Amino acid sequence: MNGDDLINNNYQQSEALYRAQEVFKQVAREYAALSGREYPVLDLYRMEDAEVALFLLNSAAETAKDVVDKLRAKGIKAGVISPNMIRPFPAEEIRSALKQVKALLIGERADSYGAHGPNMTHEVKSALQEDKENKTIVLSRVFGVGGKDFYAEDAEAFFQMAIEAMEKGYAKKPFDYFGHVPGRPEKRQTPVMEPMHGDAFKTGLIQVTPDGKTKRLKVKIPPLRALTAKPKRLAPGHGACPGCGIFPGLELFFKGIEGDIAVLFQTGCAYVVSAAYPYSSHKQTMVHNLFQNGAATLSGMVEAFFEMKRRGELHVSDDVTFVMVTGDGGMDIGMGSAIGTALRNHKLIIIEYDNEGYMNTGSQMSYSTPMGHMTSTTGVGKTQRGKAFHHKDTPQIMAATNIPYVFTGTEAFPQDLVKKAAKAQWYARHEGTVYGKLLITCPLNWKSEERYGEQILKAAVESCFFPLYEVERGKTTITYDPEEKNRRIPLSEWLKYMGKTKHLLKEENRDLLLELEQEVERRWRMLKAKHEHPYL
Repeated sequence: MNGDDLINNNYQQSEALYRAQEVFKQVAREYAALSGREYPVLDLYRMEDAEVALFLLNSAAETAKDVVDKLRAKGIKAGVISPNMIRPFPAEEIRSALKQVKALLIGERADSYGAHGPNMTHEVKSALQEDKENKTIVLSRVFGVGGKDFYAEDAEAFFQMAIEAMEKGYAKKPFDYFGHVPGRPEKRQTPVMEPMHGDAFKTGLIQVTPDGKTKRLKVKIPPLRALTAKPKRLAPGHGACPGCGIFPGLELFFKGIEGDIAVLFQTGCAYVVSAAYPYSSHKQTMVHNLFQNGAATLSGMVEAFFEMKRRGELHVSDDVTFVMVTGDGGMDIGMGSAIGTALRNHKLIIIEYDNEGYMNTGSQMSYSTPMGHMTSTTGVGKTQRGKAFHHKDTPQIMAATNIPYVFTGTEAFPQDLVKKAAKAQWYARHEGTVYGKLLITCPLNWKSEERYGEQILKAAVESCFFPLYEVERGKTTITYDPEEKNRRIPLSEWLKYMGKTKHLLKEENRDLLLELEQEVERRWRMLKAKHEHPYL
């Protein structure tokens, strides 16, 4: 829609909204007849002869009404205006209500930064401009931000400001905040840890070299105990649930990353529990972004970094690896942004910790939740048997974008994960976007025992539900094959550990278990075929 169609459509919507005021009045009359409660366009309290008034919304207006009664008892002609409708804006009613008012204070719980007053203030002022005879002095105050309570003494302070303006004939400070306090230097937060820089994370123990024949990378890592000398990138003391697998998984991945990192955390469990204001568990540069566009934000940071380096505006080492950390929920909501980043092939790593649900908001289903698994939105009972469809295969989706490197990993196979992290860093520095998925335990919402975390992850791999593999420059390689090692186990051996899946082991749900087993087998056979045939 464009041109005449668009402007005509907008005009029709505008006219319809103005006509809605009469509909509101009619509905209000009908409701008053039914309930005895009246809701006029403007709730006017003792405004018939008011000289000073407050313009407030909702509960603040009710609080101010008690103060009006006290002021009236002292001979001060005070009143309160509270709109029950703001669209269409009741400009005519406001002009009528303020004809005799000498000073009006408008209180709002939000600001329009840089506009010398919030939105409602400007709308009231605009309405008054249509009345050439009106001389009302208008003051504006932002209050109650963040749910801060509004008490009778606050309303008294508002009225006092309006009275002073009326007596002086002008407002000394037309716009201000109410309730803000100056900072106290003695209350300043003292850092409990110093930021750490790249040299602290360089061990020189990890070697990554390109293989000229295979066009793939060779990685040599030391025994894991040697890497324990590398400091953790996240400090302890965060608020993760007992047994949460996110931070062991991330820290193990970071063991394979040498030097500085700049990490963007999308909203999710990992961010929420590690960065509760004013504290932070992050020892290096960390940026927070909402679910929907973290990859786009980080890709912009990457390009800005290298462009500023090129211009000579930044004088820092190139030895920085950019990493986005997201949960599986973030890879649902932010999938479009992640794919766009992959197609542009920015030099960064996207690492997804998959705990099979939207865990920080109440264990709702994600598209990575396997079929049949119970969540708060896929219940188990008479009408539901857990999630009704199979989980999204995100690594295969990302591999289809032809980025240089895709991998899966888990802390239950630490050497495998550290090697893949080292490869991920090399590709992110030299060629472009990398994506990795880590399977992570969530005892709280999986309804599993904390002590079984590693066994659960290992069983997920050895049942072939979560295969360990990599797609390196388009070539798929299974990095741990439980069949070759004669360690493959039935899917039920994995499911038995978790309360969220025990219903699948009951006789009445045999068909559901069989369907899940068949899908796991189908995906495993497809992966094996890709492993065996380089053109797949």
